[in-house]
Amino acid sequence: QVQLVESGGGLVQAGGSLRLSCAASGLSFDDYVMGWFRQAPGKEREWVSCIGRSGTSKLQSDSVKGRFTISRDNVKNTLFLQMNSLKAEDTAMYYCAAGERFLPYLSRRSEDFEYWGQGTQVTVSS
Repeated sequence: QVQLVESGGGLVQAGGSLRLSCAASGLSFDDYVMGWFRQAPGKEREWVSCIGRSGTSKLQSDSVKGRFTISRDNVKNTLFLQMNSLKAEDTAMYYCAAGERFLPYLSRRSEDFEYWGQGTQVTVSS
């Protein structure tokens, strides 16, 4: 059974930092492109960033570029999102997701992601 468990969310002041983690189990972690998405109340789910299977290739949305960094540890089966210079508009539930197995490209589309975590809340106070 595949499980993705996010942690590291919380309440932080604007300008602060948080590091999200996503522990994966039940799958061959390095077979999967991984991604982070977020959803704010009343808004659609938004792609944040994704990372290739080896960790070399990465994409970030324009809204977080230069502030957020995605990474992964294929030995510990863990995905990370380092979030710096947080803004009030970053407030959302953050989800990690695993793409379809052996997905051959980095994707921004939620339809390309097969497994999802339950999410971790990030709240940025202004």
